[in-house]
Amino acid sequence: MKKLFHQLHLWLSIPLGIVITIICFSGAMLVFEKEITECVQHDIYFVKEVKNTPLPIDSLMCKVTPTLNEGVSITGVTVSSDPERCYKVNLSKPRRTAIYVDQYTGEVKGSSSRLPFFNTMFRLHRWLLDSKDGDNDIFWGKKIVGISTLLFVVILITGVILWWPKSKKAWKNLFTIHLREGWKRFLYDLHVVGGVYAIVFLLAMALTGLTWSYPWYRNAFYSLFGVEQSVQKADTEGKKETNREGKANKNHTDVRKIAEPQSPYLHWQDVYEFVAQENSDYKQITISNGSANVSFNRIGNQRASDNYKFDNQTGHITQHTYYSDSSQRSKLRGWIYSVHVGNWGGMVTRILAFMAALLGATLPLTGYYLWIKRLYKKNRK
Repeated sequence: MKKLFHQLHLWLSIPLGIVITIICFSGAMLVFEKEITECVQHDIYFVKEVKNTPLPIDSLMCKVTPTLNEGVSITGVTVSSDPERCYKVNLSKPRRTAIYVDQYTGEVKGSSSRLPFFNTMFRLHRWLLDSKDGDNDIFWGKKIVGISTLLFVVILITGVILWWPKSKKAWKNLFTIHLREGWKRFLYDLHVVGGVYAIVFLLAMALTGLTWSYPWYRNAFYSLFGVEQSVQKADTEGKKETNREGKANKNHTDVRKIAEPQSPYLHWQDVYEFVAQENSDYKQITISNGSANVSFNRIGNQRASDNYKFDNQTGHITQHTYYSDSSQRSKLRGWIYSVHVGNWGGMVTRILAFMAALLGATLPLTGYYLWIKRLYKKNRK
């Protein structure tokens, strides 16, 4: 049986090793993308001077609107608990576009954009720089990443089985990287011991990452955690019903606006102040048309948030949904992302995820070395 595991470990690693190295390395590079981007583009994300009181949100939006291109509108604003951070103003198009505004002066600082290096790393991590030209074309980059990640799980598990210690001395050596016994021993330890140190994070990142590659795997993963397909369908139908109601409410609001025109941002400041007062430990609050979303500085699901609904005409809060009352599907989706990127435990787990991904990138390379060394010895004999 051990011989079978050895063959699986070896002959899966040889053709997929380089791809696995690319996936792990590019993933490690993305862990601290936000911090690096904000450091490089500091003037966009942070204000020049913190003053006593920010301008009201409706006044800021009125200053921003004339600067937008024709056909582009404001869809929401995100306010951070950090007074040094600029307000993030979300735009209708292009998709996921935002600009940053100094809340004390109304100055538009600039738009957010992914740095070219991180854009390349992201495309490497997800698609090996491939792109899909048409609906009928095979997305080879995505398929190769999915297959490699799935088989990487098998490689990791067979590796653990192969090097599972059989004695107390072996257990001690399993956690020790020898630095003074030459390069050969160091590379061997880096492959075996490095794999042991990184195994938990690598398996967690691989198993969660597969949910973006295969619908069948995603459904099975959700079912494993008690989110059945029928529940997912109900959630989808519920969203559709909510969208229909939203459209109806929007049409109704439009009629009222004709009769009583007013700024669409008139009550955003009042709503923000109310939500901030109710949630003193908030991380950031996002106000949009009829809704407010508040996230927190807490360990766990980093996409966890409470949601408020309010009347656009009066600013009165009409509904409050706690994160604990949200759907299991929504919670699981947030946990999958948080575990995959390693931010579920704050900076500590992010650093560990970064180191694990780097170790994961070295495993195929050190494995190639050990394999070639063994072939060389065998040929000499």
